[in-house]
Amino acid sequence: MHIYRADLRDLTACLALDGSYETDHVWQVVQQTDDGQVVARFRTVRLPRTMRVPYPSWGEALLTHQERGDLILVAAEGGEVRGYIDQETQPDQGIAWIHHLVVASAHRRNRIGTALLARGLQNARQGGLTHMLTVVQSKNHPAIRFLEHNGFTFCGYNERFYRNQDIGLYFGRGL
Repeated sequence: MHIYRADLRDLTACLALDGSYETDHVWQVVQQTDDGQVVARFRTVRLPRTMRVPYPSWGEALLTHQERGDLILVAAEGGEVRGYIDQETQPDQGIAWIHHLVVASAHRRNRIGTALLARGLQNARQGGLTHMLTVVQSKNHPAIRFLEHNGFTFCGYNERFYRNQDIGLYFGRGL
């Protein structure tokens, strides 16, 4: 497998990848206001059956990200793009922001995502950044487990982050 910076042909292949996933768990949030305090609690809830979730629509963003110089790396083998990472650098904040990390479903659990993430982390360190952040759907349990396995911790949420009103969970880690 080769990991390299994407060109325009690669972006077309990236857009064709199916980022949907299956999950049997979700992070459930309960928010309460008591005596002027807002308390939010999260718990992992097992679903009664596995559900397939489409990857959130993001339109032409990948091309825009490449045009502005974001790091877009692809993992390919035999001329086939099997995954990619789209990572923005925010040097004034010391942050590398992962917008997308997608691996084709037929190639998941083969360490492709881990390899792409490692290259993204390496690039961020070399750029003098201090933290890496990303956001995932509260029902994307596979991504949550992947992030936790790679040293990320939960660091916040947005109740209406996604267009479909799904909760966005923020995860971060130091570099």
